Amino acid sequence: MIQPQSKYDRSPRRIAAALEPLGYEASGAPLPAAGDLSALTDDSRAVVPGSMFVAVRGTVADGHRFIPQAVEAGAAVVVCEELPAEPSPAVTWLLVPDTQRALGLLASEWYGNPSRRLALVGVTGTNGKTTVATLLYEMARLQGLEAGLISTVENRIGDMRLPADHTTPGALELNRLLAVMVEQRVDFAAMEVSSHAAAQHRIAGLDFAGGIFTNLTRDHLDYHGTVAAYLAAKKSFFDSLGRGAFALTNLDDRNGEVMLQNTAASCHTYSLRLEADYRCRVVEDRIDGMLLELNGREVETLFAGRFNASNLAAVYGASLLMGWDAGRVLVAMSELRPVNGRFEPIRSSDGVTAIVDYAHTPDALVNVLDTIAEVKGSSARVITVCGCGGDRDRGKRPIMAREAARRSDTVILTSDNPRSEDPAAILSEMRAGLDAAEAARCLEIADRRSAIRTAARMAAPGDVILIAGKGHEDYQIIGTTKIHFDDHEEIAAAFEARTLASSR
Repeated sequence: MIQPQSKYDRSPRRIAAALEPLGYEASGAPLPAAGDLSALTDDSRAVVPGSMFVAVRGTVADGHRFIPQAVEAGAAVVVCEELPAEPSPAVTWLLVPDTQRALGLLASEWYGNPSRRLALVGVTGTNGKTTVATLLYEMARLQGLEAGLISTVENRIGDMRLPADHTTPGALELNRLLAVMVEQRVDFAAMEVSSHAAAQHRIAGLDFAGGIFTNLTRDHLDYHGTVAAYLAAKKSFFDSLGRGAFALTNLDDRNGEVMLQNTAASCHTYSLRLEADYRCRVVEDRIDGMLLELNGREVETLFAGRFNASNLAAVYGASLLMGWDAGRVLVAMSELRPVNGRFEPIRSSDGVTAIVDYAHTPDALVNVLDTIAEVKGSSARVITVCGCGGDRDRGKRPIMAREAARRSDTVILTSDNPRSEDPAAILSEMRAGLDAAEAARCLEIADRRSAIRTAARMAAPGDVILIAGKGHEDYQIIGTTKIHFDDHEEIAAAFEARTLASSR
């Protein structure tokens, strides 16, 4: 794990002062008067003598249960929402209304408030976050800036690539990454802001130069419970933006204007259909690119599909709001390339095209299949390979299958990341969304490798295979085990086997 090298003022009084916006009550021992705290952590197992321990109420475990272990390990300061029955008088107790927010505020101060020392733009929405954030990172580099990226696929600090375990890291890791970026003289950073991160206040304490909203469709209801709660989590990000920031929203989404309500940031819009500050029109659409018109100026791009046109409109608008030169931005738009696992074409030697895409929501699947329908040849068939993740929103499973069947000639239902669920049970719930005619065009092959190879054998030259759901992921989670599995590798191997079979 890469660590910042700078020395920060981590005196107990300075760190505790970060909680003043939240409010806190101190009791027990006085804050240590001198010397730095040895560590800041929300994990009792990481406590060392002189630590500040934050007892966070998480989705799986409540950190308050582990306060005794933290104290026994030598915690000097404990931040909590509720004091234990017998608080140790040797410990400084800081009582706050919300330890999740407290951790974000403390983490920013711990690492010297790095978000104030670079331009940080957050991207939120159901679909398009990774594409928009990554393309903004690439755009900044094409403007000659040092840039950073925090995304689902990977984190980047200049040319350095770091693995990403979450769409938005926890508050401590997030500020650590930003601190390293500052040390590496990063001028601009783009990051995905997930609904989980917003709801759990992982971004508390960060100063954003701007925020972008892409769209909102059904997702993560296993966590949020309702679409209203999911929407509220996204909106809370915009509510937190300061007066010096910009808020850029998609007018083509019915929730786009909702994001701008109550924000202190300057409000801006983009659209493919309506009058907006940043207007985009698809002049010509092909499977390997689009000709776009952005605010009256045409640009050739390497992206396909209206959903990507919307993503590019967001990138264009944000780039101009950052103050970058419009002419240089348009030239750079033509140089941007698709993001790993986002409508990524792979072609066989005999003319079959496979599209690897992360589409794992009904809306994303519809967008990708509609794009394929617009750009494929008139006689080409569409074969879709898709599944749904286990231990996640079960309500979208029949919807996913239905949307795939309505827009494909053949659908192969298969495993995604089944996790603790029985893959056959997941497929059964997907098939429940199909009528008799749709079911007749569907196969069930639980093994994802076999499903992809079957699709490759079925396809004729000119056909399009969509492999949906995993995109950039190079693993599959079965039970509690993560095994290597990459859709790109699997379809490439399937095409090679197809070539060998035809040469015999």
